[in-house]
Amino acid sequence: MNSISSTPTPDAVSTPAAADQAAADTRPALPDRLSIDPRSPHHVRAVFEHDVGIVFNGKERFDVSEYCISERWIKVPAGKTLDRKGNPLLIVLKGAVEVFYK
Repeated sequence: MNSISSTPTPDAVSTPAAADQAAADTRPALPDRLSIDPRSPHHVRAVFEHDVGIVFNGKERFDVSEYCISERWIKVPAGKTLDRKGNPLLIVLKGAVEVFYK
């Protein structure tokens, strides 16, 4: 009779740090410029399969529609104002931009 051992082998044991490292290896590199609008040439679908965080001037922002790290700006909606096509009207804020995977 064949018996299967119930004790895991050292290779089968996964640690949270190892799982984070494996997930980091499968994520695409964050681009210099990224937009949430799928019609934009700066929209990268593979990046949005993971949670992305943006820190602007030392505070995490959750309302960013587009960013550019090298030019140091983000675009955010201007309240509830809409443009003539029904999209949120965006304003540009300049400052330090940091982007990371959550």
